[in-house]
Amino acid sequence: MSSILDYLSVGFGVAFSVQNLLVAAIGAFIGTIVGVLPGLGPINGVAMLVPIAFAMKLPPESALILLAAVYVGAEYGGRITSILINVPGEAAAVMTTLDGYPLARKGLASVALSLSAFSSFIGSTIAICGIVLLAPMLAGWAVAFGPAEYFVLMVFAFCALTSLLGDEPVKGILAAMLGLFISTVGVDANSGVYRYSFDIPNLADGIDFVVVVIGLFAVAEMLQMLENLLGGVSIEVPKSKRKLFNWKELTLTWWSTVRGGLMGFFIGILPGAGASVASAVAYANEKKYIEGKDPNAMFGRGDMRGLAAPEAANNSAATGSFIPMLTLGVPGSGTTAVMMGALTLYNITPGPALFESQPQIVWGLIASLMVANVMLLLMNVPLVRVFASMLAIPPRLLVPGILAISYIGVYAINGTTFDLMLVVGIGVLGYFLRKMNVPMAPMVLGVVLGNMMEQNLRRALSITDGEIGILFESPVSISLWVAAVLVSVGPILLRRLARRKNAHDTV
Repeated sequence: MSSILDYLSVGFGVAFSVQNLLVAAIGAFIGTIVGVLPGLGPINGVAMLVPIAFAMKLPPESALILLAAVYVGAEYGGRITSILINVPGEAAAVMTTLDGYPLARKGLASVALSLSAFSSFIGSTIAICGIVLLAPMLAGWAVAFGPAEYFVLMVFAFCALTSLLGDEPVKGILAAMLGLFISTVGVDANSGVYRYSFDIPNLADGIDFVVVVIGLFAVAEMLQMLENLLGGVSIEVPKSKRKLFNWKELTLTWWSTVRGGLMGFFIGILPGAGASVASAVAYANEKKYIEGKDPNAMFGRGDMRGLAAPEAANNSAATGSFIPMLTLGVPGSGTTAVMMGALTLYNITPGPALFESQPQIVWGLIASLMVANVMLLLMNVPLVRVFASMLAIPPRLLVPGILAISYIGVYAINGTTFDLMLVVGIGVLGYFLRKMNVPMAPMVLGVVLGNMMEQNLRRALSITDGEIGILFESPVSISLWVAAVLVSVGPILLRRLARRKNAHDTV
């Protein structure tokens, strides 16, 4: 423990230098803006700043601090448009729309924004403490995850998805199947065969996740708003009377935040799992857990616990993804892969030796994550009213403004007009699906998890020449299969037991 404190003192010595404090503040602010803009996301924000940081001749620790602050800031910023206008700023914020947007519709936009900022802070803090105390041990645990274990993890995520199917499970399953279909479009990475591309060259690389999210959320939402305007339906949102959440709301959401932060951290250290998977699993499991105890829970209709859990999880996962990068030299996410590339510009190779050879970089980064986390909380809470005032913009101005920003984000991906036409088509599909009360969350998760699930299954089977037994061999796989069965069957059994108990009490 004393050695950890010694290393932390070195880290804070690096973090509290005037240059690094300024770099962290700038990175946190830029990251928040990047998170707000639909389509950009943390990986694009970090990638754009890598050449700038190198051109400014920043020392390696300062460059890494800048990029890390942008990464964490983007996770904070993604929640703002999710809550206010039902448009996720980045992929991990999709789950935030489920309860954040209904809260804004109830006139609690400022409360939802402040609560999500606090939950994000707690989630990041949990992950930072985990990095300090458990990094070497957890890095070894992450190595135990091979293709088979990752496939079973995806199965577990889909089983957890059953709580998002709503009152009409058939429609929810249909949405998930549509998402899985979209994930199969493009060239098969293993065989090189074109799948469902219809001889359209632009579909060879598949349909980008950003295109799907912007279409299903931004375009579909704007079409819904346009329909309301043309139909003379008022879409005014009640003004938020309070700026911050109160003590009662804090106590209501506290354990949801802690559970979301812990789950996000453990999923975040798995290379490639990412904040999107963490927020989805955290939300789904929190919904199952709370609804089993509280029949009056309003998940999907503005329950603050449904906002706190995914917000804590996605920030915790983003921070936790630094563990495999620093300890193993394996990127924990696409964003940390870009950051690893930035370190190679300085002839620095992440891995176990980095802790001994250049502790000022590792522990300076860890300490700066703490500093940036506090900065983001102090930066975001005072701006809650400013963000919430977006809802006061007349719809005739808000609709084209959101579409313009969204289209810029889509065009920036590949620079093709085909993506712009595709996002319109997906948006129209999303609009009609909404009219039929088909939930969007299962469809988005199908897109997110489908490709990872398929690729890991095929890798696992290729190792054993098609022997399916590899999926049930390791203790990790067996534990995940058991968890998948429990989250699928458990709620049904609990409801039946509750009905029997009520019937017995009535008699």
